[in-house]
This record gives sequence, C-alpha cells and structure tokens, in this order.
Amino acid sequence: MSKNYEMLIDGKWTIAKNKATREIRDPANSELIATVPESSKEDVVSAIHAARKAFDEGPWRKTTALDRGKILFKIGDLIRQEAKMLAELETRNCGKPLAEAEFDVADAANCFEFYGGLATKIHGETMSVPANSLSFVVREPLGVCGQIIPWNFPLLMAAWKLAPALAAGNTCILKPSELTPLTALELAKLIHSLELPAGVVNVVTGPGAGAGEELATNSLVDKIAFTGGTATGRKIAIAATTNLKKVTLELGGKNPNIIFADSDFEAAVDGALFGAFANQGEVCSAGSRLLVESSIHKELVEAMLKKIPKIKLGHGLQAGVKMGPLVSQDHLKKVEGYVKIGVDEGAKLICGGKRPAGAEFKNGNFFEPTIFDHVRPDMRIAREEIFGPVLSIIPFKTEEEAIRIANDSEYGLAAGVWTKNITKGIRVIKELRAGITWINNYHPTFNEMPWGGYKQSGHGRELGLYGIEAYLETKQININLDETPIGWY
Repeated sequence: MSKNYEMLIDGKWTIAKNKATREIRDPANSELIATVPESSKEDVVSAIHAARKAFDEGPWRKTTALDRGKILFKIGDLIRQEAKMLAELETRNCGKPLAEAEFDVADAANCFEFYGGLATKIHGETMSVPANSLSFVVREPLGVCGQIIPWNFPLLMAAWKLAPALAAGNTCILKPSELTPLTALELAKLIHSLELPAGVVNVVTGPGAGAGEELATNSLVDKIAFTGGTATGRKIAIAATTNLKKVTLELGGKNPNIIFADSDFEAAVDGALFGAFANQGEVCSAGSRLLVESSIHKELVEAMLKKIPKIKLGHGLQAGVKMGPLVSQDHLKKVEGYVKIGVDEGAKLICGGKRPAGAEFKNGNFFEPTIFDHVRPDMRIAREEIFGPVLSIIPFKTEEEAIRIANDSEYGLAAGVWTKNITKGIRVIKELRAGITWINNYHPTFNEMPWGGYKQSGHGRELGLYGIEAYLETKQININLDETPIGWY
C-alpha cells in the first residue's frame, strides 16, 4: 500500500502550492510506494522565509548549547526506536540491501548523538594583543542553511547535514533527492514530534533544477551544503556567489584502490570487491579503479571471479541479498552506456556487463557486478565517475607507477592501499591526493573523522569537529581596559 507524504514548512505539514506530486516507486519491482509533493519555487521561498524568521526572531540560536544537545540526543533515540521501519523504507526507496540500510540508520542515530555531545564543546579563545584590551574570539551560528542531499544515502546524509547545523544553532531547509525523499520525510516527522520552534527544520521535496536552485541563489540563505555530482556542484558554487554564501561541496570520485603483492591476499580480494560493489557501487567513495601489482594480477583476478557468484542480486529485503537494484531506469541506462564505452575502448570485459536474466529481475533496475580487466588509465571508464557496479582493473609494476596512476585524476575523494609493509603503506598514502584514505581496509566511515576531498571532489569537510566548524562564524570581541580618552582630535 502506498503512502501520501507532505512537506514540513514553518512547523506545518503542507502539499505543494501548485498541488504537483511525484510518484516514488520501488526500484526493485516498480511498485508504487509513496506519493510526495513536487515543490515549486514558491514553496521553497516560503521555507526560506520561515527559516530566516526562526533564526532572526526565534529562540533557537539563543537556546543554550546544553538544551540543543539534549534535543539532538532525543532525535538519535527516536531514530533507534523507528530503526526497523526506517531501514525497510530506505531499502524500498533506494534499493540497497537491508543489512546496509540497517547500518545507515544506526549510524544516522550515532551522528545526531555525536553532535549532541559536541554542542557544548564549541570553544572560543582569548588572545594577547598589543593594547590594554581584553580580546577574545567567540563562535556563532551562520544563520539559514540550505542542505541538498543525494539519493544513495538519504537518511545518513540528512543526519550528516542537519546534526552539526542544529548543534551550532542554525536553522535549516533540507532538500532530499527527488528520487529518494522518504526517510528524510520520516526523519522530519520525528523531529517535528519534539516541538522545535517553527521554521528551525524545514524539509522540501522536488527536483534540483527548481528547489535546489532556489536554495543556492536566494540571498536570504547564508550557507549551502551539497553532496552530489561534480557538474551540479560547480553550478551551485556559481549560484552561491549571488550573496557570497558559505559553501560546502562533497562531490564525485574516481577512487584508486591499490593492491601490492605483499598484501594479505584474501583480505585484499574481499576489500576490492566490497570497495567496488557495496551499495551497488552507488557510492562517491567507491574503489572503482583497482590498481593491482602485475606479479599477482592474474591470481587476484581469478580469485575475484570465483567470489562474484556469491554476490546475490535481488530485492534488498530478501535474505542473503548482497546487491540490490540501481536507483532508477535512467541511471541503469547510464551504467549500461559506460559498459559499451569500455568495450568500444578495448577494455576486456571479464564478468557482468548486462542486466540479469530471470522473472524476478524484469521489473527492476538490476545490473550485474561488472569487471573490466587490462584497463588503460586514459580510458573513460578509468577517468569518469560511473556510480554503479563497474570496476576497472589497472595493472602496475612499481610503487612509483601506482602513485602516478592513482593521482592521474581530476578527482581526489578517497583511496585505499593494501600491503603488509606498514612503512610502505604510509609512504604511499602520504603521496595520494585524496581526502579519505585507508590502509588494509576500504569504506569504513566514522562520525568522528572529517569527510571530503581534494581537487574536483569538492571543498570543505563534513563530520568530526570539521563538520560543526562548517556551520559556525568566527567573531572577535575587544573590550578596551584603558579608560583614558583616545585623544585623536
């Protein structure tokens, strides 16, 4: 049975002013699961005005840090209470296996709790200056924050943005992807139940070309935080110059995962597969470029191919499923297009590359885990973000060659290195131009650590202490302790 949702604007549930709606369908079987409002510019402007009033005139930014923190802990607790519903809904909306959705829900709760604790740890500083002055620095909330989240981790990305912004005392307009808005709207219900002041949290649904564009250009918005593709990120950065609003961008990646011959072989095989195919490869930090030392190249490829059949495809709610459908038909066609590009460029397709056969897959957006071998670094499949279950294997002979190939990218989000020689691992990691790195692991993400990339993978950082810094202004205060008139005139 499908469900009708409304947007949260100024503390009230509302449909779009033009009554437009969007159907949300399960990507595994095309079943209708919900109908949501399709906001117009007028709806987004209303949300912005509500957030502006809530910040300028409301009590939220003057609420004590302790009380803000308590509210964030309550949000985390409510997420845990509704964990089963949220995880199942996340799976039905964006396709990921239930086990992955359950992890996302738990981590979203952790994120609110982390920033709940951090709310009372926003520190200033006192400075010694060359005058008889008490001079100190305080940190203050930025104001109204527009937050645009992607379709691959809807609830988790909402937490990453809302939690630090609220902890710092800001007001927010959250815009989930038009493809996967459901858990963000359920989160809005949980937050609304805590009776925050009207306008502190607003959630609007609709396409980026309308709702997202208004958030980026509107001069009443002080900050824009965006997670998504690099091309869209560039447009947002340009639009944000209308009032020079603060901008945080977490964008695309074409991430190298480097396996040396002296690695733990079995761990590296698992890490290569998980790095490429977790969440159907729909991950900005996916290890989609696998760089393998030539001496173990053949053996490693054979070991990976033996494990591919264990990656069970199906509806994410089915037991044992390791990979669900892609988010939409359009995205499925994009991934198929890249497979054709890889074949045409001369890469060797050694598994996958097509939609799976079988009646259970015919109405869904399923695509087999796909591996290209003997990929050249100059091929498009090795340079462009596919954002799907497509892995490019690139052999290398020396450490220096691996570093050169890994850094030969316009992106710089994530990277992994596999070796038992920790000295070599650290040496290589220090040479890689990426913001998120692992040695002998791939994909673990921690709320306590900063998340973001180099180069065209964006700028600014989310999570950790850096995440709350992105939602704070810095103010200097000087108190003159010398009562003697200045005597200038």
